[in-house]
Amino acid sequence: MSLPKFTDKVCYKHGLTQYVLEGREYYRCKKCRVEAVLKRRRKLKQLAVEYLGGSCVKCGYNKSVSALDFHHVDPTTKSFGIAENGFTRSWDALQSELDKCILICANCHRELHHEG
Repeated sequence: MSLPKFTDKVCYKHGLTQYVLEGREYYRCKKCRVEAVLKRRRKLKQLAVEYLGGSCVKCGYNKSVSALDFHHVDPTTKSFGIAENGFTRSWDALQSELDKCILICANCHRELHHEG
């Protein structure tokens, strides 16, 4: 007999909320799960920004990590978009893709694509 995919339980952090059945046959608070994924993505973005030097290669902007983009220098070598479809990838896979990119602020990135 299979377990139901969702159930309501009490989370110590969120109170009564929906739990989802994880792959290893245990339930996890959906809100805690989302928070954990967001935390990991933020950590990977910070590591990726540091890996590529921490500031825009065109103007030197470095105030907000969220305003920095990863631009593939040669789009034909692109295996995946760094933040594509919300997937979280391993650091090794991410590093391989970052080696094909430059770090550029959102403003310079838009200007680069407008010029191209």
